Amino acid sequence: MNAQTLSDLAAPLAALVVLDAKFSHLPAPCVHVTTVYPELLELSFHYDDFSAFETWRETLNIDPTAVKHRVQGNGSTAVRIVHGHFAGARISLTGYCPVPELESVAVGLGAVS
Repeated sequence: MNAQTLSDLAAPLAALVVLDAKFSHLPAPCVHVTTVYPELLELSFHYDDFSAFETWRETLNIDPTAVKHRVQGNGSTAVRIVHGHFAGARISLTGYCPVPELESVAVGLGAVS
């Protein structure tokens, strides 16, 4: 179902207001609401690690075993995705962070200390 009016986005927008009221002290996510999925609030986190993603996942009481992991960008970006519900809306959390270079790769290339 595609939203036809702004009021069709009421569930994710109301959930965003509640998130701001209750958790304004948490790390800021990128926020996405779309008419394509009018019941969905998407929060994404672009940081150097997954701590912001995990803070929000724990705060929203989303099961850690539901988190899906993948790597994209030719192995340069790690991604975590999880879905849940909050304040009448479906919620999606996506975390992105760089994949750190492995020390063994540097050693294998003959890096000098």
